[in-house]
Amino acid sequence: MTSRKQLLDTLNPHKARLDLKPMRQLFAEDPDRFERFSVRAGDLLLDYSKNRIDAGAMAALFALARQAGVEERRAAMVAGDHINTTEDRAVGHMALRHQGDRPVRIDGNNVMAEVRGVLARMAGFADAIRAGDVRGATGGRFTDIVNIGIGGSDLGPAMVMLALEPYRRTDLRAHYVSNVDGAHITDTLKGLNPATTLFIVASKTFTTDETMTNAATARAWIAEELGEGAVTAHFAALSTNLGACAQFGIAADRIFGFWDWVGGRYSVWSAIGLSLAIVLGFDVFDAVLKGAYEMDQHFVTAPLEANVPVIMALLGVWYRNAFGFSTHAVLPYDQRLSRFAAYLQQQDMESNGKSVTLSGAAVDYPTGPIIWGEPGTNGQHAFYQLIHQGTDVIPVDFLVAARPHEILPPHHDKLVANVLAQAEALMRGKSETEVVAELTAQGLDPARIKALVPHKLFPGNRPSNVLMYPKLTPERLGSLIALYEQKVFVQGAIWDINSYDQWGVELGKQLAKALLPKVEGHAPAEGHDSSTLGLLRAYLAQKD
Repeated sequence: MTSRKQLLDTLNPHKARLDLKPMRQLFAEDPDRFERFSVRAGDLLLDYSKNRIDAGAMAALFALARQAGVEERRAAMVAGDHINTTEDRAVGHMALRHQGDRPVRIDGNNVMAEVRGVLARMAGFADAIRAGDVRGATGGRFTDIVNIGIGGSDLGPAMVMLALEPYRRTDLRAHYVSNVDGAHITDTLKGLNPATTLFIVASKTFTTDETMTNAATARAWIAEELGEGAVTAHFAALSTNLGACAQFGIAADRIFGFWDWVGGRYSVWSAIGLSLAIVLGFDVFDAVLKGAYEMDQHFVTAPLEANVPVIMALLGVWYRNAFGFSTHAVLPYDQRLSRFAAYLQQQDMESNGKSVTLSGAAVDYPTGPIIWGEPGTNGQHAFYQLIHQGTDVIPVDFLVAARPHEILPPHHDKLVANVLAQAEALMRGKSETEVVAELTAQGLDPARIKALVPHKLFPGNRPSNVLMYPKLTPERLGSLIALYEQKVFVQGAIWDINSYDQWGVELGKQLAKALLPKVEGHAPAEGHDSSTLGLLRAYLAQKD
């Protein structure tokens, strides 16, 4: 039986061949390279021609995907099979944005009535707040919505809210509190009026430590300012723990549930999106769902060779396994996508940051890369130096819209010129001949030219994808998020890992719980390594 590592090693001869052919040469030899290596999903264009690939390498990657069972695992996910084997759960987030009448079955049950029931309740609650029918305890209309969550209960809605700022109603503001550091909630509450503030507590179990600590502080703030009886009017919950919500003081009709087949980092499509439905309007939130569904349909039906998430996933495998590149940058040329890379960090690294296979064996090949990024053009004045001339090669995704929301010429043309230039510069680089010619034209003497040439060389041959779309609409944002979700799925299938558990977040939480009484000074400082004990003693000595 062929091992997964042996399958991945089939890429090595193609890598060796392409090491001898820089992308400049590939473009020179093939005038149709853009047409050959670009693909569309609706009006979303992926140009992947500026990658270290040729037809042979792509054929090997598609063969790898088929041999690794990507299509079969995709079918199993769609069928509602328990592909999250370590937690014995289905992976059903696609049901949350499903459109049409086709049933979606999980554990034999069509879940769409439940899903749409929650969405309908969200729409009703959001519409009532926006209309002023649901108000605070003193009769004031809500002006500020504070979502208290962490991880997927925070990163998703916070990212989407910023991305869709042009669609926000001007008399409603959203705030997101996640960090247990008291500075986060303190700074958020500073500018708010308790009489017009609604809190949404997002915790499936209603026990997440950071979330419940912040929720308790918010509750005390409302009770102190408006009285204990006001709590019910100023809180809603995204949870399945009805008893804990009731004990907190949240009314049953303000509790919105979701399901164990929805992982936190895949939950923005669920009740976790309630803040979006309120501040942006449910019609906007629904458009995000529809855009994601369109990408799901593309992913499920398009052949691998024309499948945008599959191609992006395979290129990631190509660089991670054949080339050994350990990081991947996502660089949106859109200020409103400034939290997109942070969102993808959890999406990708919590999913595929695994070192054991589905069977529990240790992997003997690299899996998930480090994901990072910031918006352009800011990054050009920060870390692009390393991307262009550093010792590590960092594959890049550039994202850009053809049309902005703002009509402010020449802003957007300059933005687009920069993203196209960066992709071209990474591919082309600058040769010694070009540097010498440039410096000679500047009138520098030969000795100065000789000294400067090594510093002004650009190696080039550095890969990038460009994702271009007409405009950052709710639909397009939904499709972009779903695109990266499906990319992560494909890579997990190829690496033979479970992309849907996250046991790696547990150990630190367990140790923190054990340490807390000692940090508070209620238990003896003992039972830990010398470093932890030394730091604990230093903290206790300095805290008062």
